[in-house]
Amino acid sequence: MARQPEADDQTPDTKGSFRPRLQGNLLSSTLLAYLRNWNAYGYQLVQELAKAGLPAFDSATVYRTLRQLERAGLVSSFWDTSSSGPARRMYSLTKAGEGVLSLWVDVLSHYQSVLKRAMRAYEKQDPKVAPPQSEPPPGEPDSTP
Repeated sequence: MARQPEADDQTPDTKGSFRPRLQGNLLSSTLLAYLRNWNAYGYQLVQELAKAGLPAFDSATVYRTLRQLERAGLVSSFWDTSSSGPARRMYSLTKAGEGVLSLWVDVLSHYQSVLKRAMRAYEKQDPKVAPPQSEPPPGEPDSTP
């Protein structure tokens, strides 16, 4: 059975164009952000990622990331046996996870402002107009013919 490509694979899509890689830190920080608001099962987190419009994740990738976050002390989990049916692992954010999430919010806010500036520059760009020529530093000969 062929493996489905994951959201963080760097592979060409079926049309041969490059598909950008979703960085693992974005997945981790998004999971931390969801867990800041409520405790959740892994399955719920997979559904929230899909609703947010992120590329489809293999659920194993999400569970693997949750285990890594737990080993790092950023999330904790326990087996919820309160409902009928099989026990399910419930994840919650730790104090350390809140601290890391706060740092990520700062980083992502900075990236957001950089991307906004880049998008404004892109939208203003006219492909028919050459970029402005810079003046040569004083004392250097002009290289234009």
